[in-house]
Amino acid sequence: MAQASCPDQVEIRTSSPPPIHTRASSFKSSQRPRPTTVLFSVYTANSFVCILATCFLLFLLFILSQVSLLYSQSTPSSQWPLSLMHRSQKIILTTSSAIGPDAATAARASKLEAVEERLRDAVTFLPLKDLRFADQPADGHTWFMSSLNDTSIGGGPQHLRFPSEGSKGRVLCLRGRDSHDGSWNYYALAWPEALPRSATFMSGLTFVSYNHYDYHNLWHGLSTVFPFVAWHQGEGCLRPPERWVLYHWGELRAEMGLWLSKLMEGTFGKPTFVEVFDKIKEDSPVCFEDAVVMRHSEAGMSRERMIEAYDLLRCSARRYCNLSSEVNGDGKKRNTIRLTLLLRRRGRSFRNESAVVGIFRRECDKVEGCRLTVVHSDDLSFCDQVKLMSKTDVLASPNGAQLTNLFLMDQNSSVMEFLPKGWLRYAGIGQFVYRWLAGWSGMRFEGAWWDPVGEECPYPEDVARCFDIYKDGQIGHNETHFSEWTAKALSEAKLRKIGEAVPNKKQDPIGACACG
Repeated sequence: MAQASCPDQVEIRTSSPPPIHTRASSFKSSQRPRPTTVLFSVYTANSFVCILATCFLLFLLFILSQVSLLYSQSTPSSQWPLSLMHRSQKIILTTSSAIGPDAATAARASKLEAVEERLRDAVTFLPLKDLRFADQPADGHTWFMSSLNDTSIGGGPQHLRFPSEGSKGRVLCLRGRDSHDGSWNYYALAWPEALPRSATFMSGLTFVSYNHYDYHNLWHGLSTVFPFVAWHQGEGCLRPPERWVLYHWGELRAEMGLWLSKLMEGTFGKPTFVEVFDKIKEDSPVCFEDAVVMRHSEAGMSRERMIEAYDLLRCSARRYCNLSSEVNGDGKKRNTIRLTLLLRRRGRSFRNESAVVGIFRRECDKVEGCRLTVVHSDDLSFCDQVKLMSKTDVLASPNGAQLTNLFLMDQNSSVMEFLPKGWLRYAGIGQFVYRWLAGWSGMRFEGAWWDPVGEECPYPEDVARCFDIYKDGQIGHNETHFSEWTAKALSEAKLRKIGEAVPNKKQDPIGACACG
């Protein structure tokens, strides 16, 4: 581009003032005025303009180069907003040093405050429950925090961690205390130095749980908190959570069931505290120093990691209830087979309970060293259940939440399950959860028996309606099948127990639970 030259001289032409007509000068009035030419040198003025323009161009190039450098260097960093602030601080110090230290400090503070305000304004709250995915709420990234993708490490649980590389150093913030409609609860990510206005900052580790069912049922509750246990174990059990934040379909829940709460207390070594934000001003956001979010239960975990985590749960529960591991060194205990018949009342109970008990008693009496325990699950406290399972080699029970206790038995113990009429056809995959749990926790699933006797559903094409009819039906019995099945399970358990025992080997009364 051609550069304009700066002239040294400017020719200025002016006209003479009009003549004044008097007698003495009237004879000159007919003469035309002659223009006067004045040469005026403005070298100094134009040089100043050129210098000023050059300085402006240099300053503009400097600013553009700094901005370009800032963006190019900040992009790869997970802490780029903080880098932006630090680099802005350096630029401000450099460019303002000429105006004195006090003025430079004030300018720096003003600029940094402006950057923080822009980052604060960039925080965007989104609905916890994304209704666009209402037809597939538990699939993929789920409708809970739908904009975020999970991380899984070494076969561990799928989870979200804040702050992390994935969140670019941002922490999790919630505006979510509605217990009736999850679409009115919100989440956002924010940088620690630029939290949303009026936000409350909660220190320590926070577990945020999404549950598609509930936190009181033993099975549904355990499947929800289990991945937190596995994650905690993978982190070396270094830090227990300060609080739990529980969501069901995006709606805040105030508590978990007593059994589940006791299990978590035993695992993490402190009482379970469920946060409900009742001390926070309504609609004010809450941000967490460190947060872990689970929304897929056990999905995606390797079997090895599952067994390790259930070992930790088992050991922690026994330690919490002050139970000693049984000593197998005297030979007598190795020959004892402990059979437990864990019964239910009301739904999914045996139609003729005394007949079923009689079958198991007869078969147990045929096996040397067999000891039968018959108990109803709702008569037991948490530690009663832990103690019972720690002394069970073969567990027989109808389908139901009480079967969740099976992971509290020693590894390689046996499980026998009984289900009502109609379940095989109408219950779907939900009827297999205890088969899965047995495999995940290192137990032997000896099979299930579905009652074939009963009335047929009058709406065979309506699966949901038929299952409602059969769901809590009572269970009959088949004496021949039950006898043969029980005898086989007891025989295998005895052989297995003798083969696994090591003479004179004693376990610690309450050994340290494996972690990390």
